Amino acid sequence: MRSERREMALDDVSAGMTLADDVRDAGGSVLLPGGTLLTEAHLASLRRRGVERLALAVPVRLDDAAREAELQRLELRLAHLFRGCAGNAAAADLRQRLLDYRRSRL
Repeated sequence: MRSERREMALDDVSAGMTLADDVRDAGGSVLLPGGTLLTEAHLASLRRRGVERLALAVPVRLDDAAREAELQRLELRLAHLFRGCAGNAAAADLRQRLLDYRRSRL
């Protein structure tokens, strides 16, 4: 499933949401890496450390037209990336697996 990056106030964030970016302290040290599925303990810790805003990965549902356009874009991109692999069965299999995976994520 696709997601978009959305910045939110920590008070509006709830457990179960996913970080889009690393959360860093004032010194630049990573407190939580991007991709972390937030828990109540994470949120409490971030409040104690004075974090006020987070960048979250918010799922986006595509309508049929947008989904079809994205599939076409993916197919064209993979065709370009695999353009020099004509006749290579392993490359064709990899290309198809990538396309199937990306389709499942839309």
